[in-house]
Amino acid sequence: MDNTINVIEAKTKKQLLDYVKFPFSLYKNHPFWVPPLINDELATFDRTKNPAFEQAEAYFYLAYKGNKIVGRIAAIVNWQEIKEQQKPKVRFGWWDVIDDINVSKALLEKVYELGKKHHLSYVEGPMGFSNLDKVGVLIEGFDRMGSMITWYNYPYYKDHLEQLGFVKEKEYFESVFSFEDVHPESFTKISHLIEQRYGLKVVTFKKTKDIVPYVDEMFDLFNTSYEKLASFIAVSERQKEYFKKKYIPFVNPEYILFILDKNNRMIAFSIVMPSFSEALKKANGRLFPFGFYHLLQAKKHSTEVLFYLIGIDPEYQNKGVTAIIFREYYHVFKQKGIQKCNRTPELEENHAIHNLWKNFNSTVDRKRRTYRIELENV
Repeated sequence: MDNTINVIEAKTKKQLLDYVKFPFSLYKNHPFWVPPLINDELATFDRTKNPAFEQAEAYFYLAYKGNKIVGRIAAIVNWQEIKEQQKPKVRFGWWDVIDDINVSKALLEKVYELGKKHHLSYVEGPMGFSNLDKVGVLIEGFDRMGSMITWYNYPYYKDHLEQLGFVKEKEYFESVFSFEDVHPESFTKISHLIEQRYGLKVVTFKKTKDIVPYVDEMFDLFNTSYEKLASFIAVSERQKEYFKKKYIPFVNPEYILFILDKNNRMIAFSIVMPSFSEALKKANGRLFPFGFYHLLQAKKHSTEVLFYLIGIDPEYQNKGVTAIIFREYYHVFKQKGIQKCNRTPELEENHAIHNLWKNFNSTVDRKRRTYRIELENV
């Protein structure tokens, strides 16, 4: 086999399809890798469809040995982050590679080139365009099933980065707890007191169409509640529409709830998703002919859920509002026979989020990191 590594930019439809499909061969028959939907991935990389391109530029690269694809990477500059947060950073994401550090090095060179072209200072990744994209290389929990909102990777990814001089930038924890271990007395009584004290009311749903009028306000609250996190980038108006179409259809209406104050202003929201991991494995990237059926079955019958997003107005943080959220979900989960609850990646430094779960006997079962390298060192 020719060991020369050639890196090309994926520009044509065929090349972008190859880019999306490369992990399907790299992780073929892997028990814990969860395939994305191919058309969803293609839409993410389409400048005419993904509003992230309004604030970012991105280039997608494939590495070849002979005629065989051996790696891929995206090089991303988020100009909103650079201008608003003064972070002179070039990102990399959607990075997959065979166990050959020279392939990783060749791909990362493209990221360095983009950063140096724009006179940026450092590289961070893996990460997507924004906070609502996947983030981090898995460093612990390789024997656990991935999810539709995280990347899975082989253990050698971390080794490649560290051997190439990258150092830890951010760490994220993913945790799990059994629904059996949830004791409603820890939050039921206090939840009613908090509702009365602040004049709050809960809005729940039976139909997806009834959620839509609240979604813009939810994203505004998302921006407000997370803006103090060091890495946060606000969601734009067009991104609201994009994420509305991308994620709301996947969520059972019973799994979305909003809390309003006495003036009908939203002060908290929560989104939980059924686990689609097994269904996505069966779909193997395609909605048709049977993928849609598998996803629909998971949406109706999954006994596992994923806490996707919780947002609370800063004015109401530390006032026990989450007790109301947990009370509502307790009744829904009990009715639906939920057995296992997963928490999405949470920043190591986000102590407010960690404190929410202190009474749930949850255990960290996966860790992931973003890594950083200074451009002057490469």
